[in-house]
Amino acid sequence: MPIKIPNELPATQVLTDENIFVMTETRAIAQDIRPLQILVLNLMPTKIATETQLARLLSNTPLQVELELMQTSTHESKNTSKEHMLKFYTTFDKVRDRYFDGLVITGAPVENMPFEEVEYWNELCQIMEWSRTHVYSTFHICWGAQAGLYYHYGIPKVPLDKKMFGVFSHKVERRSSMLLRGFDDEFMVPHSRHTTVLREDIERCNKLKILASSEEAGIYALSTEGGRQVYITGHSEYDALTLKAEYDRDKSRGLPIEVPKNYFPDDDDTKAPIVNWRSHANLLYHNWLNYYVYQTTPYDLDYLTPVI
Repeated sequence: MPIKIPNELPATQVLTDENIFVMTETRAIAQDIRPLQILVLNLMPTKIATETQLARLLSNTPLQVELELMQTSTHESKNTSKEHMLKFYTTFDKVRDRYFDGLVITGAPVENMPFEEVEYWNELCQIMEWSRTHVYSTFHICWGAQAGLYYHYGIPKVPLDKKMFGVFSHKVERRSSMLLRGFDDEFMVPHSRHTTVLREDIERCNKLKILASSEEAGIYALSTEGGRQVYITGHSEYDALTLKAEYDRDKSRGLPIEVPKNYFPDDDDTKAPIVNWRSHANLLYHNWLNYYVYQTTPYDLDYLTPVI
């Protein structure tokens, strides 16, 4: 089934060129079906790239998904045109009275700052609190995961000695988790972050279950029982060249940056990277939509029960 996105969103043409079934608003009007309502709070500076990455993964299921994009009203994007933001993005004040099957909260390039010093922290806290009563399942990514763990459970982020940067091997810890159904025993995931969360802090919280981790990159996937809240510390959604773009950017600015691990063949940045995480990324989002959203969300979202 298709993903429904605005007719003129840049992702529409990209996904169409990839033979992904995209349903524009015009065609969707004629369909008599209740699609999954998925809201994406996009905090990434590269908004259009992130829109496309998430739309690609959310479209790769038999389910019909209606995607809505949201920005914070307390921060103005510096890397995406005002025209794009006004045309395709909503704000929290416009959706606070609505209910959604799923919410995705992306990462953000603010991890070296204390949470309370982030310009839009208070607004994000309002959104995360609202998600407990107005969203069936919330999927937090990277800094978004750290923010959610801190807000909901008081779990702090911890600075790393150097940036966790590259593609790392992970192992499934909780085989019974539907989120990881069909996963290999070991799988690869990109990471790009300066901070982490500690296993011992998570294990002290009896509401959270560790699902998968990496010896080198640490905890990767965790969730509440039943998956009303999902936390992913890596960037499974990244395209083939996303890490390269980050590496080239920092290198051109003269910032201290190492070659991303396990990414370029022989660590040679003149060679094209090999993607070895795409299948698990698709399976991760497929499982979230199918098992933690579609099969358990109420048909009438007005009857959504709060996250306790």
